[in-house]
Amino acid sequence: MNLDWKEIDRYLIGEAWAGSRVAEHARVLCEEIGPRWSSSEAEAKAIDYIETQMKADGHDHAEAEPFEVRTWDHEEAEATVDGQPIHFVPFNRCPTCSVEGPIVDVGFATPHALQDARSDLSGSIAVMNLGHEPFTTPVPHNDRLIQLREAGTAAVICVDTKTGDRAEYHNAGDWSKPERAEPPLPVATTSREDGALLRRHSLEGRSVRFVVESRFYNAPSANVAGRIDGDRWPDEHLHLGGHHDTVLCAPGGNDNASGTIAVLETGRVLAGLKRDLGIGPGRPIRFVTYSGEEQGFQGAIEYVNRHYVSGAPPRLAVNLDELSTGHIKGLVLAFPHLRNFIQAQFEQMGDGLTCHVMAQLDASSDHFPFLRKGIDAAHCWRWRFRGRHPDSDFHHETADTVDKLNVRELKEYAAQLSRLLLRLSHQPPEAWPENPQTEESVQKRLAEERGTVVRVY
Repeated sequence: MNLDWKEIDRYLIGEAWAGSRVAEHARVLCEEIGPRWSSSEAEAKAIDYIETQMKADGHDHAEAEPFEVRTWDHEEAEATVDGQPIHFVPFNRCPTCSVEGPIVDVGFATPHALQDARSDLSGSIAVMNLGHEPFTTPVPHNDRLIQLREAGTAAVICVDTKTGDRAEYHNAGDWSKPERAEPPLPVATTSREDGALLRRHSLEGRSVRFVVESRFYNAPSANVAGRIDGDRWPDEHLHLGGHHDTVLCAPGGNDNASGTIAVLETGRVLAGLKRDLGIGPGRPIRFVTYSGEEQGFQGAIEYVNRHYVSGAPPRLAVNLDELSTGHIKGLVLAFPHLRNFIQAQFEQMGDGLTCHVMAQLDASSDHFPFLRKGIDAAHCWRWRFRGRHPDSDFHHETADTVDKLNVRELKEYAAQLSRLLLRLSHQPPEAWPENPQTEESVQKRLAEERGTVVRVY
């Protein structure tokens, strides 16, 4: 099949820009609907909205796929010193607790700091820097929390790395085992400013009261799945996804209305190409927004278990998360065998995009449930990597509002992703390098890498 890629690119790029609905989607998701915690009423509105948009955009099939999410929320959550409140946000899935104890400054909770403080830790409330100690081998914060628990610490208040009296919802647990990724003890985040105050109080021998009232329960949620059919190799497919949920109280502009919108816009542009020029994918492309990313990738895990335990996996699954932290630079793969193959597509596109391979398996977003099964999965080379925007550090907080979205760059994401996916969809099966990964080989690698901090650049 001979395709005029110049004509195709002219359509895809032009439609991604001139026909863009980025700003409208952002307004609805972040302002009209707002925070979209999995299982909430607002998330249900977002699910309906996304399904409606996929159908209106011309997908050959689109529907919500319901499942039950294991969710959590909290009511009371506070820390006080002599009745004075401390800015305080519990970690996601923090258990209920009500404790009071002396404040102990453990710095970064590195071995030398724990050794110095060990005699004071039993029954204490530890204050720990969430970042990594300079010039020291980095240790995942969850491993440091486990060490504090084993030393008898009653609870931990982590000091956020952000400035401006900001603290956000963080996660604990080992997310390479997301089904069991729970905080090892009661833990919360405070701002750098209140962290400094707590450290001064620790020198004065003062105590802090730490209270969280939370609940765990099951509730209905859903992924939303669309599809544009391809007629050359209908038994194969590509996959583009991103989560539509947010943490509690966050409008989720960057995290992750940006990724949700890019999924919608890429599907809209490719559906338009098929409708207006009669040029469809060579193999089907699935477009999915997931629930429960902020709660252990539950939506992506559900999708993988529902579709890929017995069904054929995608040739490639691309995950979109926090796209407003930087312009598109390329793709980052989990496994190396597709690197040259995808780079060849980037070279044909001619925009200087690059394909890289991560040194470790990255359990930070919804690509992980795919790669854990040995499925080729990638994410965009942007957040956490070189070249991120200096003012883009917003995700798990109330300030992650609609203005944190970069409309122009999301148009570029839709254009470049549609160009790449269409090219990949028309590559014949024999051109694709064989995937040597198995679920067993991935589990072995995860075990070897456990306890290390994932290198992101």
